Amino acid sequence: MTSPTPPQAPSPALGWLLAVPALLGTLISLVLPTGQTIWLSLQSGGVLRESTFVGPANYAELLGEGEFWRALGFTLSLIVMPLLVALVVGPLLALSLDRAGTWPRRAGRIALSLAVVTFSPVGVAAAWIRGAMPNASGVATLAEGLRDPATAPGTLRLIIVAATFGVVCALALTAFLPALRGGSVAPAMLVVGALVGLATVAVGLQVFSIGLVLTRGGPERSTETLAGLQYDYAFRLAEFGPGAAVAALTGVIVGVLGIVATVIAVASRTRITLTPRVAPSAAYPPAGGLTERRPGPVGVAVGVTVLVVVVAVALVCTWPWIDGVLAVPENGVGGLRAQLNTWVPAVAGALVSVGVAYLAALGIGGLRPLGRGSEWSLLVFAPWLFVGPGPLGVANWQNMRNMGLIDTFLALFPPLLVSVPALLVLTLLCKGLAERTDRDFFSGVFLPSLPMAGILAGAVALMNAQDLLWPLLVAQKSELFTAPVAQMAQLGGFTVATPDVGAATPLVVVVVALVAAVAAQVFYLDRLAVTTNGSRPRTPAA
Repeated sequence: MTSPTPPQAPSPALGWLLAVPALLGTLISLVLPTGQTIWLSLQSGGVLRESTFVGPANYAELLGEGEFWRALGFTLSLIVMPLLVALVVGPLLALSLDRAGTWPRRAGRIALSLAVVTFSPVGVAAAWIRGAMPNASGVATLAEGLRDPATAPGTLRLIIVAATFGVVCALALTAFLPALRGGSVAPAMLVVGALVGLATVAVGLQVFSIGLVLTRGGPERSTETLAGLQYDYAFRLAEFGPGAAVAALTGVIVGVLGIVATVIAVASRTRITLTPRVAPSAAYPPAGGLTERRPGPVGVAVGVTVLVVVVAVALVCTWPWIDGVLAVPENGVGGLRAQLNTWVPAVAGALVSVGVAYLAALGIGGLRPLGRGSEWSLLVFAPWLFVGPGPLGVANWQNMRNMGLIDTFLALFPPLLVSVPALLVLTLLCKGLAERTDRDFFSGVFLPSLPMAGILAGAVALMNAQDLLWPLLVAQKSELFTAPVAQMAQLGGFTVATPDVGAATPLVVVVVALVAAVAAQVFYLDRLAVTTNGSRPRTPAA
């Protein structure tokens, strides 16, 4: 009898070939706009007058007069409380649910999924604006503090942490639970904590929608953020030079955070893998893995109690939005045209950016063209790991204008051709699968990682749909408004007492997204394990 022939691995050259679309996408939609932003920052002028080269004068003015530092300081102050929620509440919730066992853990995943699929920054801001209207009551009346320059900064900080509490808890729980299934829990938790912290800071530095809708940087510029300062210069004052300088400075900070995060993930040999669907029996124990211990009554009670407390706090914080959605709007702005403008470009953009990232992840993480050091090639993409539409907005708007696409449906499509966060996650997953499988590449790496690509595409689609900045820049005609832009336009009219808070979260979309999110959490994400330095993941208890 002859032994079975082991599956032959594809050629490493295929790995480079799969990475080519991501490299081209990065060059076209990230590298070139970054260089263009830097070039614009060295000029004066813009749309209304001819541009002239002024060198570093824009930077000297921004940094010398203190505008940038004031906006940076306030933006960082908005991040503090969400960062504490992500790094304190998130790990404690994950630990308590992990110790409580399967059904409380899955219940927590399902309950908090609703916070993710319904999160709409403009909708949340619209709900809080209702609190500043006559006859308002309840938690939303906190928004009255936005009228006074002395109280507006503190009020906006409280609104930001309340508005984001549920979604931050949900995302932190999704990140930390797999780390608790790694063989060496402490190192995995530290790595995930560092990545979550860096991501929270990077995203917070680019916050735009809630601040613009609620205060527009006022009163007396007391709540101006970095993104708001960039928007004011580039698009309100039509001064591309100072606006691009703010964008470049923001991009440098966010780029450094992305490089640090990538180095941490690669240097710690972080990998993501899947635990078995079926619990191993005593006769067939897991090969080299660690088995979960069975939860006791105390662990279950603690886990359920913590979950109830977190959900209750999330409901209180979200109540202004819930109350706004339940109210009947005077004039709905979330019609069919607005939904098509919102979701067609959002979904198409997600499929392209995540699809390109997935191909590269299969090549880099699955086929490993550079051997054990293949994931170090992610440093090529690292500066744009956390970069959103803001830092590249000035350059991308100018490109759209030069192509004559402003105020067209094509302009609504997101300009980013590759999702670098998806590339990092999928590469770590493909790496973990490739190292643990004894099957061929198709069944051992491609098929198990494909659901994660779909999950990330759905997440990116939700983010694209709720983005306010890009469609606000490229569409001035009302028939091209996305739902968030239509909501903002309605609020800017100051004629509606009951705004359409739920325009960006239509019931059909919420139901479909929630069903998909619950299925993903229960059947796939609940099986993920994050390991570092070659440790083995835990397997479910028998």
